[in-house]
Amino acid sequence: MTETRTESDTLGPVAVPKTALWGAQTERSRHNFPVGPLMPVQVIRALIEIKRAAARVNAKAQKISSDKATALETASDYLLALPDQELMQSFPLHVYQTGSGTQTNMNVNEVLTHVVADQQAELRVQPNDDVNASQSSNDTFPTAMNMAAYQAVQALLPQLEHLMASLKRLETKYWQVVKIGRTHLQDATPLTFGQEISGWLSTVQRDTEALRQAAQGLLQLPIGGTAVGTGLNTPPHFDTEMVAELSAARNVPYQVTNKFAGLTAHSDLLTTHGVVRTLASDLLKIANDIRFLASGPRAGYGELTIPANEPGSSIMPGKVNPTQAEAMTMAATRIMGNDTTLTVANSQGNFEMNVYKPVMIASFLESVDLLTGLLPNFTDKMVAGIQVNQARMEQLVDDSLMTVTALAPHIGYHQAAEIANQALAKHERLRDAALDSGLVTAAQFDQWVQPLQMTNYERN
Repeated sequence: MTETRTESDTLGPVAVPKTALWGAQTERSRHNFPVGPLMPVQVIRALIEIKRAAARVNAKAQKISSDKATALETASDYLLALPDQELMQSFPLHVYQTGSGTQTNMNVNEVLTHVVADQQAELRVQPNDDVNASQSSNDTFPTAMNMAAYQAVQALLPQLEHLMASLKRLETKYWQVVKIGRTHLQDATPLTFGQEISGWLSTVQRDTEALRQAAQGLLQLPIGGTAVGTGLNTPPHFDTEMVAELSAARNVPYQVTNKFAGLTAHSDLLTTHGVVRTLASDLLKIANDIRFLASGPRAGYGELTIPANEPGSSIMPGKVNPTQAEAMTMAATRIMGNDTTLTVANSQGNFEMNVYKPVMIASFLESVDLLTGLLPNFTDKMVAGIQVNQARMEQLVDDSLMTVTALAPHIGYHQAAEIANQALAKHERLRDAALDSGLVTAAQFDQWVQPLQMTNYERN
């Protein structure tokens, strides 16, 4: 049996593990809500930073003594310096708890109280009156949500830049390598592989810029709104001073916002995740394109070869699978599900409060962290290692019937269609069918049907 000590809150005494840094309210929540993932560490760190900033601002306003403020700053710095795994030993609460995140806010308050007691036994700090002075869970938790979300996006952006740099190198390398195009999963006119890659690159570039822009909304912090947005029990200018402190601590230009909106709606979080969802859907498309073009090696499209990172089958020797593409596409489906969670949760704000906050930030961070974690290997272990099977590409272009499109301006659409239909029916090459028709000479066919020129690669 774990040794315990007795702590008390407004509901009475609670037995808490003797060595735990948390107190009564955390212990209650630990037993009342024992299911699901833990509160993300990014939220915990943001809350600790909020408490540190509040100690400074409250001391200036003489809401708490300077001794207590200094002690709380020291305790906050101690916790923030801990590695994630060690830090989270003191934060055992799960996402599925009260919808305002109150228990996690109190978990932070209680832990800071006990750290101060360990560091300065003679100083008495109270979790509600001192650590939580001028605050409510209703404004600290959404402030931490935006701080954590913005930080997560900033960590994702360099990985997107890395992917775009790899795609740019491939675009340049293969700009004049001709391949057959495909629309409706049917043969179409030729393009170059570099042009195809340029489409992938442009898509990621647009998504990345949209993400940068959407994330600006996350800079708005509702701190200072306290219970319902009015700022009850805060000293004058508490919100602006808090935002200034937090901005300086993270070197991020946070902004004061409308507190009533900040407590009841998380539109900026949803908007930003909407871009993440779009990015995920585009990455799913790109990953599918790559794995289908690399399908084979002998019974598929076979236009590309991708790196063999591990054996692909427990029964088929020599099989290699597009595992990086599979990991990315699975993550994309999870992100799409998270977007539904966020959309429904954001719609459920009642009057002055949204009580789906923990699941919203957990879903957001899971999506962004998935992409941040997967993209380096997706880029380095698949995209960067793409090799073109040029002979296969040339074969498919030569065998295609859709290069007949280049004849249409000279002999007319219907006559060109008859040539293509004849070639298909007789299983012959397009050039042979064109010459058999008597509508085109050999010299004309060779002049008009030049796959590289058909791509307009010099104009793009």
